[in-house]
Amino acid sequence: MPIAYLLLGSNLGDRATILQEARQYLSEAAGPVVAASGLYETAAWGVEDQPPFLNQALSIQTSFSPTHLLQVCLATEQQAGRVREVRWGARTLDVDILLYGQEIVDLPDLQIPHPRLPERRFALAPLAEIASAIWHPTLQCTVAELLAACPDKLPVQRQ
Repeated sequence: MPIAYLLLGSNLGDRATILQEARQYLSEAAGPVVAASGLYETAAWGVEDQPPFLNQALSIQTSFSPTHLLQVCLATEQQAGRVREVRWGARTLDVDILLYGQEIVDLPDLQIPHPRLPERRFALAPLAEIASAIWHPTLQCTVAELLAACPDKLPVQRQ
């Protein structure tokens, strides 16, 4: 079964509890969590005038297709009370698919690898903790190399 790499993020409510409940829900709904990074407090990216995020990377073993996994990720966000009002705005939970094995997916609602992964330190730092040697299928380098070259200078602190 493929291994998918997800990024969880929350900047509203009890962030740590929301991430814990999301990990549990994803494990039950999509497949077992193989690895989980620590929690990282990160500055908001995109729309910076909002509370800081807690982020965590997960690897899960799933039998779902990438599009089915996306539906589970969206259901997980909804379960946590996510309301989509402003792009990159504050939210109870965000679940992004960063990588799905070595697959490349280019659909209107789903791009894998995540197209903004190389420019987001808040995603690369926790991902590197659990998958530093994983190969990015389109950029032909490792997650560790992407993190080392990341232009994003926003603070990312492991909790």
